[in-house]
Amino acid sequence: MPDPTPISKGENMSRFALCGLLMAALVAAGAGPALAQDKIVIEKADDLPRYTYTIETTAVELLEDDAAAKALAAEVKTDLEADLATYEIPDKTTLQGYYGNLRIIALIEGRYDDALELLEKQRSLEEKEASRITMGGITRAWIATEQSGSSDFESAFEANLADIVNDWPYEVVQDNVKQGKASFEIVSPNLIIGQIEATVQPMLDESGGEMSKDVATGLLGAYVNYNVFIPLREPSARVYGAYLAAHEVEKPDIWMARTAEIPAEATGQPVVAIWDSGVDTDIFVPLGQMWTNVDEIPDNGIDDDDNGFVDDVYGIAYTLEADKTTELLRPMVETELDRETLQSYVKGLLDMQANIESDEATQFKKAIGSLQPEQVRPFLEEVTAYNHLSHGTHVAGIAAEGNPNIKMMAVRMTFDNRMVPDAPTVAQAYRDAAQYTETVDYLKANGARVVNMSWGGSVSGVEAALEMNNVGDTPEERKALARKIYDIGRDALYDAFANAPEIFFVTSAGNSDSDNEFEEFSPSSFDLPNMITVGAVDQAGDETSFTSFGKVDVYSNGFMVESYVPGGDRLPFSGTSMSSPNVVNLAAKLLAVDPELTPAELRELIVGGCDEHQTGDRTVRLINPKKSMEMLLAKTG
Repeated sequence: MPDPTPISKGENMSRFALCGLLMAALVAAGAGPALAQDKIVIEKADDLPRYTYTIETTAVELLEDDAAAKALAAEVKTDLEADLATYEIPDKTTLQGYYGNLRIIALIEGRYDDALELLEKQRSLEEKEASRITMGGITRAWIATEQSGSSDFESAFEANLADIVNDWPYEVVQDNVKQGKASFEIVSPNLIIGQIEATVQPMLDESGGEMSKDVATGLLGAYVNYNVFIPLREPSARVYGAYLAAHEVEKPDIWMARTAEIPAEATGQPVVAIWDSGVDTDIFVPLGQMWTNVDEIPDNGIDDDDNGFVDDVYGIAYTLEADKTTELLRPMVETELDRETLQSYVKGLLDMQANIESDEATQFKKAIGSLQPEQVRPFLEEVTAYNHLSHGTHVAGIAAEGNPNIKMMAVRMTFDNRMVPDAPTVAQAYRDAAQYTETVDYLKANGARVVNMSWGGSVSGVEAALEMNNVGDTPEERKALARKIYDIGRDALYDAFANAPEIFFVTSAGNSDSDNEFEEFSPSSFDLPNMITVGAVDQAGDETSFTSFGKVDVYSNGFMVESYVPGGDRLPFSGTSMSSPNVVNLAAKLLAVDPELTPAELRELIVGGCDEHQTGDRTVRLINPKKSMEMLLAKTG
């Protein structure tokens, strides 16, 4: 979920987040051509050139203005092709983005054979088997129908799509198909219009119609979705639904057999920090799983132990502006909907993603289907606010599962739920940097052994937020400012980790299906001896469609993982946010058996216990908690 600030208020990575599902384009992104030796090598995404475009219409008007869309497409096409001719781009995901955008333009221009050729180039670069198989299925069916000249377009399209989908191997693609069906049932013209009116149009109003390449390609993708695919969302959902109904065999779940059990005689009580959006301590205090600062008197409004934090009985907390607060659970912002309704909507979305026909799924579809464009922004922001409320508690529940010895410390940061955030500033970046340093100092002072960080941010996220707020007179000026802001936070966080070698930091890889090193995603791209980055696989150990890659040390279950939400209910969320605390859970259990383990030894046991698993074209290392525990017990006797 993109967010403006460099790290702590960066991209909250819970995959269930509604914005991530609803704002994803139905047209997958694409890639670039063969590489020539005399091209300029691009080593990171930030090295690519910036372009700007101007439209005379409003963003929403462009959706129905073929001439305006084609004019913008022609300009963007020139720059995309120039980049591919000039630069050697080794990152496959970035190349896929180029091909996908050129494919969108080919569809707009009616060059259907070119669109299919671009799709195949895009698919050839995809390393995730399920994504490669399902990529562009709607595009292929639509082009086949368009070229057939059928008088009953919808029926012909449905038949063509069924021919394509029915050839897919269910055991590989089932999760992608379920989530695709959910998208077809959710996305509507009003949803697209509402998102554009809330985010793009205010920026264009301030800039005189000027926009970056990323915004321009997003608008072109919205144009294709609005005019080509959304009118066919009902037959698409029927085809996907029929395919799922014909295959009732679920993937095997490998994780229960890998559970690590703590021996009854284990006495270690490791302090594990949940650095996230806050924790509902009322759930975990009765279970004896919360760390307690015995030198602090609860709720007296006094810093009893003179450590700089008031009432830090179970941990510390910061606001969105990096001010200290005593509220360990991120409070809900003011909403029209109550928490119970929002929780019901989130469960409905989750059920849809799992192809479960529940009352909650029906109510969610009814609610989102009735939205008018002006209602889209408040609806999405309210559901995102619930995501933030529940995120840290869900993470904590995964980390603590099956471990009565764990002592969790709540460390709350605050994520922004607004679709248009405040403009990032250098001053705020320094405040955030101080927060990171203070937090790690607190962790060191209070004996934290393991820290979970299911969050992160990138320089591109900062730059996008600057553009949304029309900061910077030129793209180059905005790029330079984004780099400065990002580096302030990134360097402070890296130095804080490096100066705490006794703490084992565990972070999620990210949910952007991209190389976290090429994208400069922090902290998951950090290479430190006391840190480990975790990617997400599903119940069978196959890479999820969303997990980032690149600097990923191990993989863990991040698909429909059940855990607590505030109030004590349990829901299954997906994301690398969920895979990271599974590794923390293992580390805490190992420390319960041997409290003297160092971060290096923890890492050796976790990585050493992994099983190699072939998932598509990639071999990943799946954690095996049971095996890691057996390795430790064999050493300790």
